[in-house]
Amino acid sequence: MTEVIIVKNQDEAGKIYAQRVARLIEQKPDCVLGLATGSSPLAAYHQLAALVKAESIDVSQVRGFALDEYAGLDPQHPQSYKSTINRTVVEPLGLDPDKIHVPNGDLSTIKDAGTMYDEAIEAAGGIDIQILGIGTDGHIGFNEPGSSLASGTRIKTLTEQTRIDNARFFDDDINQVPTHCITQGIGTILKARHLVLLAFGSGKAEAIAETVEGGISSFCPASALQLHRRATVIVDEAAASRLRNKDYYQYSYEHKPAWQGI
Repeated sequence: MTEVIIVKNQDEAGKIYAQRVARLIEQKPDCVLGLATGSSPLAAYHQLAALVKAESIDVSQVRGFALDEYAGLDPQHPQSYKSTINRTVVEPLGLDPDKIHVPNGDLSTIKDAGTMYDEAIEAAGGIDIQILGIGTDGHIGFNEPGSSLASGTRIKTLTEQTRIDNARFFDDDINQVPTHCITQGIGTILKARHLVLLAFGSGKAEAIAETVEGGISSFCPASALQLHRRATVIVDEAAASRLRNKDYYQYSYEHKPAWQGI
């Protein structure tokens, strides 16, 4: 069963993620992190950066792979995911930018970019911890409803709702939001050794309920987490509001042996 942790706020969620990653880095200095953009992971990255600084953790060997990138957007554009990852993860944590990879959204080579990205992840030994956000329609990465649960990294057409949701990053102008992206597929994501999904606010409540307690279906791509041997969903009270087994999740986490971690 997917582990569900219900927290008071995003900072509490971020601290849980930060502790997990910090201990991983100490155990495996060249670990591979799966990185996501969007608003949900920001507090987690902030807490991790603070912990790295407070404990003087050596991150010089840490490697990373981003979930996705817009197709046809200049990598130097401030809203490209390459720029976003640099701004929100690489610089605050002091990571080596040469060790952090983002899918290649160049339209001239995008036909083979997905296969090459999956091969690069495999060559790195696979992703140790993959952080995830979730869309209001249950998408993870840019795997929109209807995406194959066995899919690899590939080009996808964004739904209008996703473009509307992301317009806030483009001066609230949907016309500036690209129509396509290159994204890790569900099959690629499921290969990570540990998945950590973060969700906050009532707008994510239905998607979280379908992800954790609904049937496994391509119409809620995140529901594929139920197939994973180690998936952790960290949500606030609002995002957890539609979970039928909410009380059990809280009880289970409160009585979890400390040695198990997350």
